[in-house]
Amino acid sequence: MNNFKQIFLLLVFFCFSQSGFSQVGINTTTPMSTLDINGNLSLKTVVLIGSGSATIIDDGVYISINPQATDQEFKLPSAILFPGRVYIIRNINNTNTAKLTSAGGMLFPKNSTVGTIDIYMYEGNLRTITVISDGSNWTYIN
Repeated sequence: MNNFKQIFLLLVFFCFSQSGFSQVGINTTTPMSTLDINGNLSLKTVVLIGSGSATIIDDGVYISINPQATDQEFKLPSAILFPGRVYIIRNINNTNTAKLTSAGGMLFPKNSTVGTIDIYMYEGNLRTITVISDGSNWTYIN
């Protein structure tokens, strides 16, 4: 009976350890990455309207922000709490500047070691940016 338990536990361990190295393919029979998609990808889109207090960004991937006044604040979640999180953010207002801040971590432009606590998004300057959490801070690409 003791050998049966050991063999059973060994099989269970083998099955679960193999699933840790699995690859998933969508529309492909030979995935080459952890997730391999052969086709189109759709992302959740959200429109956020600015308000008197900071508008929290907590849903969606492609986010259209619409400030109702100049320098209205839109706040990213903490980069520390959401490592690997990616947002694509676009200021869709043609007249008002949006102020982008973070609940945790600084904002760093790509290829820079100098961060800031906020960035301003307006026509001609950072109209659309992609932000990526590294687990400590946000890196932004325009």
